[in-house]
Amino acid sequence: MFDFLKKKQKGEVLGSPIEGEVVSVTEVNDPTFGEEILGKGVAIKPTNGKVYAPVDGKVTMMFETKHAFSMLSAQGAEILVHIGLDTVTLKGKHFTAHVGNDAEVKKGDLLLEFDVEALKAEGFDVISPMVITNSDDFKEIIRETNKDVKPGDQVMELVK
Repeated sequence: MFDFLKKKQKGEVLGSPIEGEVVSVTEVNDPTFGEEILGKGVAIKPTNGKVYAPVDGKVTMMFETKHAFSMLSAQGAEILVHIGLDTVTLKGKHFTAHVGNDAEVKKGDLLLEFDVEALKAEGFDVISPMVITNSDDFKEIIRETNKDVKPGDQVMELVK
């Protein structure tokens, strides 16, 4: 009825991998992410520790320490999801991976879990960036920030 109200998708839509508040990646207190050195993106301030696939694609690397993973979307986006800051130093403590390298996944599949409260108790910032490491391959990266999201809610749109 109100077709003009429907937002037209111009590109590939990425859902939030985590429940929480989505903010600009420039708010991340780490220059590698905050200065967009690895690519453009968003960050989630998580309210729980379940991490889901933001798109259909393939997990290209589940880090041994389970604090991060990269994936290739069906449409060619190279996505890095990093849980917390400096969490690599935990060597997998408080993390459980549910998939490994080369896993074919669908948007919404549970990929890993982490203990938010345990990370905070150990003094870690739990803000979790999701960046497009091949940002230059896209004409436009539309980000939706400063709102609460559930897993799968649109947070980015990538336009070739």
